Amino acid sequence: MIVEQLYTKCLAEAAYYIESKGEVAIIDPLRETEPYITMAENNGATIKYIFETHFHADFVSGHVDLANKTGAAIIYGPTAKTGYDAIIATDNQEFKVGDVTIRVIHTPGHTQESSTFLLIDENGKETALFTGDTLFLGDVGRPDLAIKSDLTREDLAGMLFDSLRNRIMPFADDIIIYPGHGAGSSCGKNMSSETVGTLGEQKQTNYALRADMTREEFIKEVTEGILPPPQYFPKNAVMNKMGYTSFDEVISTGNKALSMDEFNAEVKNGALILDVRTQADFIKGFIPNSLFIGLNGTFAMWVGALIEDINQKIVLIAPEGKEEEAVTRLSRVGYDNTVGFLKEGVQAYTANGGSLNTITSISAQEMADAYSDAKIIDVRKPGEYASEHVENATTYPLDFMNDDLTKLDKNETYHIHCAGGYRSVIAISLLMQNGYKNLIDVAGGFGALKNVEIPKTNYVCPSTL
Repeated sequence: MIVEQLYTKCLAEAAYYIESKGEVAIIDPLRETEPYITMAENNGATIKYIFETHFHADFVSGHVDLANKTGAAIIYGPTAKTGYDAIIATDNQEFKVGDVTIRVIHTPGHTQESSTFLLIDENGKETALFTGDTLFLGDVGRPDLAIKSDLTREDLAGMLFDSLRNRIMPFADDIIIYPGHGAGSSCGKNMSSETVGTLGEQKQTNYALRADMTREEFIKEVTEGILPPPQYFPKNAVMNKMGYTSFDEVISTGNKALSMDEFNAEVKNGALILDVRTQADFIKGFIPNSLFIGLNGTFAMWVGALIEDINQKIVLIAPEGKEEEAVTRLSRVGYDNTVGFLKEGVQAYTANGGSLNTITSISAQEMADAYSDAKIIDVRKPGEYASEHVENATTYPLDFMNDDLTKLDKNETYHIHCAGGYRSVIAISLLMQNGYKNLIDVAGGFGALKNVEIPKTNYVCPSTL
């Protein structure tokens, strides 16, 4: 038996490859199917089943394409309704993969169709639980992402309490927990950076599995402090439920070099210029009206949070050789309408007479020196700001910046920082798209500011715009 976790840090997402006697099951695959097909072919094995723990909201699964390419059956737990052929399993239904068995355990709460998959090995031992977004390491799934549900998040949280207590916690402490996500995902609040653990460890350390916790306490703790989900979540969930354009077609359309004339024509027709280079390269010079979201960070999550129209046409400015990666990572969160990339990027733009914009960036020490007269904007998450921030800094979280882009005075100069320098450049590019001009980046963000003499506070009632 082979069990392999395929973890994608950019999405904090875990897919799984299970093989026995030449047969393979894939759990929660990413959009691009080639890695799974190649693994199976290299092992002389055949993909038999594709198990989906639920209708994912934070990424588009590769289940439909993988089924079309391999003939494997897609399997969901009870209550799921799909726009394509799938097996809707009954609770406790078992599926053979070579000499091992996978049992479907209905664990509603994160969503109504959410299911956990129990792996039983060749000797009949209950070996592992693939818990999807029902149980994470250190946390449980948020109960507010169900599609078109009449249930409240409190209703779903109650269902989740029952699922955890009645369906998961009775298993032996040594059973392995393989979750659907790790730290950084928006599907929970307190996820561990670890991606594999045991149920016994979770009973000891996971706040949601406390033995003395009442149902009411669980509902309160799980629903308290949940930030609104990113706007793309329900759109991805619908794509996973109903189907989507094939990944191969998305790549064929998007990974295409555009001449300067073609690039200009696409922009004139409404395409968004998305610059995916590093923040250091972007600061030095970028095409006016570009949105920066670098491939070197949590790219897909910020694309989904900030580009509100999932059908938005996109033209890329990308490092040479990274164009297909950019199109792939866009497609993972459902942005399938990339129409190409500018051949030779900003060099082509300037060679054709275009003038680049730049961003002024200062060091943390320069920020400290200018502190008394500076208007400082902190674009980190509310929790980060509340934990510690520069005194008199104003919180303007990047996550919610699109909700009101008129909060600042366009005639003022602002010093903008995040935690490390990635989000602040995204924020500046977004604000510049909307008419702001006097914006200064603080290099290294709060991580650098912590090491200089500048007033700081951890006051938990931050000023707001």
